[in-house]
Parts: sequence; structure tokens; C-alpha cells
Amino acid sequence: MSSEQTFAIVGASLTGAKAAEALRDEGFEGKVVLIGNETERPYERPPLSKDFLRGEADDKPYVHDAGFYEENDIDLRLGVAVDSIVPETSTLDLESDSGTEVLPYDRLLIATGAEPRHLDLPGSHLEGVVYLRTVEDSEALARKFSDGLKVVVVGAGWIGSEVAASACQMGCQVTMIAPEKVPLERVLGPELGEIYLEVHEDHGVRFLAETGVERFEGSVGVESVVTDSGEKVEADLVVVGAGVIPRTGLAEAAGLDIDNGILVGSDLQTSSPGIFAAGDVANAWHPFYDEGIRVEHWANARRQGAAAAKSMLGQEVSYDEIPYFFSDQYDIGMEYTGYVTDSDEIVYRGSVDDREFIAFWLKDGRVLAGMNVNVWDVTGTIADLIRSEAKVDVSKLTDADVELSSLVP
Repeated sequence: MSSEQTFAIVGASLTGAKAAEALRDEGFEGKVVLIGNETERPYERPPLSKDFLRGEADDKPYVHDAGFYEENDIDLRLGVAVDSIVPETSTLDLESDSGTEVLPYDRLLIATGAEPRHLDLPGSHLEGVVYLRTVEDSEALARKFSDGLKVVVVGAGWIGSEVAASACQMGCQVTMIAPEKVPLERVLGPELGEIYLEVHEDHGVRFLAETGVERFEGSVGVESVVTDSGEKVEADLVVVGAGVIPRTGLAEAAGLDIDNGILVGSDLQTSSPGIFAAGDVANAWHPFYDEGIRVEHWANARRQGAAAAKSMLGQEVSYDEIPYFFSDQYDIGMEYTGYVTDSDEIVYRGSVDDREFIAFWLKDGRVLAGMNVNVWDVTGTIADLIRSEAKVDVSKLTDADVELSSLVP
């Protein structure tokens, strides 16, 4: 690759930062421009609902230290908006406080991530109805959480569950409202979700199951949440965790193919040659699963950004990492490896009652996914079991005395 070339990355996110790092690690000597509309340098989002929110982290969860970008000759532009991508001329239209600019590029990576799904309900505009996505959001929540504060969390996915746990740990009175029967039901199913329900209730969280929100009430700030059953739940603060949607606006306006994210091949290239996408915004063809998958998790953001950088450099890339994510709630740490759309059995190794176990999702005797709860150093083996596609002896799979790695062909 010529040292005269410009590789632009739209999105100063974890994905974007890891892509910029990989470009330099792979020996690219051209210009690297990393563009972000936030004023903070790239940071990781998982701590924002966990230890950073609770004030247990020493610093903001930056991807790199302050000097990294200058030391690696990465042109980091913060507080800059990309107004449009123009594939026909290979240019970006930029806007910042200093004015507008047209930036030519030779290769482009879109790493714009996702944004919270906002509720359009009466009272949604009230002060105290908030969302968590940025480090500023997390800092603002941390300043508000205090003993006795009445916090209502709308949604029981990962963000909702983790925020509820952190709020509870910080002394708040927490109510969760969700359309599901148990927390995380859409991700883990009812059996595993029941375990998380018990964990939350053990810590004093009130869970309103199979319940929707009709409106928020208050004069200036929110004072209560009215459910679809007519119940009025007092609230000093409402945190909405209703999922996220991929930020595809720029790509769609540029004429790229879109379907639940920006469509890319296993090489992470979009429908427009020379333009790539990675991270939460990318719906990537997965060779192992033989379908397109959009993954909204930290590990994918890290890995896919680096893979996209290699593909931008012309290296042969076929991104087929097994999805992985983690969550920490109270004293429950978990890791999930795999991808499940249809399973016929869930089996357990270890003690569910002691909350120290591994759950396996099976289909026709094959492991599709595994979730280890307070059990560590097994994710690699679980991924190997999944990749093997071998039928397993369930009696051995569920026997904690049998070495898990011995079941991998």
C-alpha cells in the first residue's frame, strides 16, 4: 500500500480505534484519519453500566492512552460530524466547529456503532427519563444514584439488567419493568432468565413481568411511570434500556446495501468496493453459520475492527469468530460463547443452586452455545466444541469431574 494513500475511519469507537491500531501494526504507512463526533477519545462501553457507573474504576475506560494516536501518527479528529459519504468521488463531507471540509479517501471503514432505541410515549421528554450509551451518560447517572433514590428501569436486556444491578448496589430502590416473564428472556430463554430474576429479587429489585409502559408523568421532572395495567410506579429517575438500533443513516444515504445493519461479506467489505463496515453497525456474512449476523458486543467490536483493517490492506480475510459476550451483575459473572437461533435442549454442568455452573444449548446432540456462570477459563474450549459440530455424550458434558476439553474431538 502506498504511503500516499488515506484510510479513513468513521466512528472513533472501540471498533474504529482497534482498526487504526491494526493498520499501523500491519505496516501501513499512509495517512490514517479516525473521525468521531464525541469529544472523548475512543473508549470501551461495557464498564459504563458496571464498575465505571459505580465509581469503582480509576479512569474512563479508554481504548488507548492519551499519547497513542500521536505516537502512531493517527489523525484523531474528535467533535467532528460526517455529513455524508460520497462513494462516487471517494470523499467524506465533514463538519466541525472550525467549519466544513471535504476529505478524500482511498479506503473507508464505517464503524458508527448503534444508538439506543428511544421510546415515543407521553412524558418521554420529562427530565429524568434517560438513556445510557456514552461515557457522559454514565457519569450523569453516577451523580444521581444515591441511597433511597427511586429508580425505574424500563427493559430487562443486558443494559437494563446491569444498570438495575449497579443502581441497587449504590443504594437505590429499583423497579424493573419489562414485557418478558423474566430478565434476559429474549437472549437466554426462560430457564436461564429465571436464575437472573432470582438474583435481582434476592437483592431487593422489584420486577414487573409481562408489563408495558403507557406513559411517564410529572410536572417538570419525571415523578411516576404508568404501566399498561394501570399501576403507577413512583420514580425519581427512569433509565430506558429498550435495545439499540444500528446507525446506518450515512451508509443508507450513500446507497450501500442495508438490512438490519450494513450488509458486508465475510471480508467485511460493503456493496461499494473500497468501503468496509465493522462492529455493531455491520451485518456480516458468517462462514461458519452460513448466514449474516450482526453482533452488538465488545469482543466482536475489538476483533472485527482489526479484521476489517487487514481486509482494507488487501489481505485475505474471512471473519468467522464465534460470538462472545460477558456480563457482571452483583456477584454473578458470566460469559456466553456461541450463537443460538434454535435449540432443543439445555443441560447444566455444576451447581445452578450455588450459581456456579455452565449451561449448554444443544441441537441434535451438538453444542450450539455455552454460558459459564462464575466458572472461568472455559470459553476457548466451549468455542472448540461448537466448531467441532460433533455430537457429545451428554452424561459426560454435564459431569463436572470430566475434563471439558476431553470432549473436543
